[in-house]
Amino acid sequence: MASTKEYLDFVMEQLSGLDELSSRAMMGEYILYYRGKVFGGIYDDRLLVKPVPVAVKMMPDAGMEPPYDGAKEMILVDNVDDQQFLCELVESMWEELPEKKNIH
Repeated sequence: MASTKEYLDFVMEQLSGLDELSSRAMMGEYILYYRGKVFGGIYDDRLLVKPVPVAVKMMPDAGMEPPYDGAKEMILVDNVDDQQFLCELVESMWEELPEKKNIH
């Protein structure tokens, strides 16, 4: 099942307190970027984020789920209704995210 544009719009609205936030559609899903780095995505209308240490620490009880078959597991963000938490989560993760790969 692909993600809906409505769910993407909802999550982007929840994160509207952050600058330099963007998304890119990819195979029916959405990759999410903050300040040029991928922090997660929307897969089957679920917000999943990379399992960097600070994200694990901020959501110790969160489940891990693969975004699609065969992929590395990511953290399922259940608390998408808490705008302040979401913004703090993404901002906190930025330092620990890998640098953007240059594709030549």
